Amino acid sequence: MRLAGVVRSVIDPRTWLHGLRLAHFSSYSHVRQVGRLRRGPGVTFAPNVSFRNAERIVIGEGTHIGEFCVVWAGNSSGRIVFGRKCLLAPGVVLTASNYGIERGTPVMDQPKQEGDIVLGDDVWLGANVVVTAGVTIGEGAVVGAGAVVTRDLPPYSIAGGVPARVIGERPYPAGGST
Repeated sequence: MRLAGVVRSVIDPRTWLHGLRLAHFSSYSHVRQVGRLRRGPGVTFAPNVSFRNAERIVIGEGTHIGEFCVVWAGNSSGRIVFGRKCLLAPGVVLTASNYGIERGTPVMDQPKQEGDIVLGDDVWLGANVVVTAGVTIGEGAVVGAGAVVTRDLPPYSIAGGVPARVIGERPYPAGGST
């Protein structure tokens, strides 16, 4: 019985059509977008990162973007700018665009509100962090897994929660302050 199910799946044209649809999505959200990115030397990212409007995305030297991240600049003006040596764990979402929420108008019909997202040098975003439009995260900041960043975070802060708030500060390296 199991073999019959496998055979049915392989000969079903919908299986092959779905494969083509997945290939199209991968091309649209990654392959075609990567060529539009501006990135410094040593930038790495997983092959399943989803980029949108990559002509408005700048990735600083040595930055790494982990698996299943979503980096979506706005459709018209919202940019995303990474500093040097940023680290994004798997599942991070950065979106420089948001819909309005006016009552009486379907959300999808409302004008988008766009704002730049700026990450300073050496920013670390933990797994499944969400950063919304218009947010600046200061140099050296760390954001804990699952946080939703809706407001600016100061340099060298440690933040977590929904919405994210500062819960600490990165320690100075051994040997004193810098």
